Amino acid sequence: MKAASVTETPINSLRVLARRVLSRDTRRRLTHLTTWPPVGTVRFGSLRRLSPVSRDWGFDRGQPVDRYYIDQFLTAHASDIRGRVLEIDNSNYTRAFGGNRVTQSDVLHISDWGPGVTMVGDLTDLGNVESGLFDCVIVTQTLQLIWDYQAALRTIHRILRPGGVALVTVPAINKSRDEMGAFGDYWAFRTISAQRLFAELFPAEQVTVTGYGNVLAAVALLHGIAAEELTREELDQPDRAYELTVGVRARKPE
Repeated sequence: MKAASVTETPINSLRVLARRVLSRDTRRRLTHLTTWPPVGTVRFGSLRRLSPVSRDWGFDRGQPVDRYYIDQFLTAHASDIRGRVLEIDNSNYTRAFGGNRVTQSDVLHISDWGPGVTMVGDLTDLGNVESGLFDCVIVTQTLQLIWDYQAALRTIHRILRPGGVALVTVPAINKSRDEMGAFGDYWAFRTISAQRLFAELFPAEQVTVTGYGNVLAAVALLHGIAAEELTREELDQPDRAYELTVGVRARKPE
């Protein structure tokens, strides 16, 4: 007599038996009866719509859900925001989380679009910026917009001083493009892909990757529902199958 598999359970045995003796239609009807909530009873309420609640990521309703997770990530690594710091687009996070640990704040943008920009250039090819210049580089929700994101990562690594830290966030789930057509996402990232990408440049033991979000938070982000419209418990319950935002801390060796 063949020994039972160590992974076999009564439920699995019943499923195998059902597949053998019941027709596909009968199995489908039984599944509908045992599924919870029952098939056909789900009520979408105000979310049963083909357009999102907000097309501005929820900025018009409060704090976008992904910004909530970015704040969590930067709060956890605030001590790394020190010395000379480079941030993309503006210095909001440098000022909010670096405080008096920051001795010099620089802002990189593709064009000289505002008074806060101190460096103009393309993150994929910053030949005008010397190597080993920064103690910290903050890059939030940017790599998905860059076709050659690996070149951007090489630049980030190059301009960091030995012992410097890159704090990077990327989307795992997001809108595909800006409503005005100004830009669009080329990529989405996962914790597993981010770990491998950064470990190609930084020692693996110096790379920490954290996934944030769950299915409810993902639905809220796509609809433009603000973080304030969910509870802290709903936002803070992680589900690796539905990562919304990925945060990476990567430290360059001394």
